[in-house]
Parts: sequence; C-alpha cells; structure tokens
Amino acid sequence: MPKMTFIERDGTRREVDAPLGLSVLEIAHKHGVDIEGACEGSLACSTCHVVVDPTWYPKLAAATEDEEDMLDLAFDLQETSRLGCQIIMTEALDGLVVKLPAGTRNALG
Repeated sequence: MPKMTFIERDGTRREVDAPLGLSVLEIAHKHGVDIEGACEGSLACSTCHVVVDPTWYPKLAAATEDEEDMLDLAFDLQETSRLGCQIIMTEALDGLVVKLPAGTRNALG
C-alpha cells in the first residue's frame, strides 16, 4: 500500500496509508487529518489547500486553470500550493509529503 505524510499545522509528521486512486483530500478525511474540503472536492473552494514538499511538486500533474483560480483564493499561498482534491494518489506518488497551511479561507461558509 502506498504511503504519504501529512505535516500538521503544529509540525507533527503523520504517515498514513494512501490508497491508489484516492485524492489527498479523501486520504486526509479517511485518517482524520484536519483538512476541511467544504465543497467536497468539487473544485468550488480552496479549503483543501495543501503545500506540497518541493521535492514532490514536479512529480504532480499540472494544475488546471480552474484549480489555479481557486488557489488564488487560498490563505497562505505558497509556490508549491495545490488543492488536495486535485492530487490523485498514484504509484509514482508513493511517499508524497504535504504540509497543512497555517489556516484556510472558506468562502462557502
């Protein structure tokens, strides 16, 4: 089973099982990681914003224009920011490391 690591807001590293085909958002929810995902992965908010470890960022599929538009609304945007609902686990991402941003901005709430 592939694995991935979430770095929580307090700096705690949490390695979890990351089933192939699930999004980072789905994996987070499966393991009780504190990522909101207010729009439930429909690409209508930025509350599943994660900061991808720079060594992993080039291995991700490019962000779509819709994802880029939603990222513009994200709190604490970084150079390697992505939406967790748009990162789908593959064999190539086994070991992926993402950090939770300092906070989120929920325009839906």
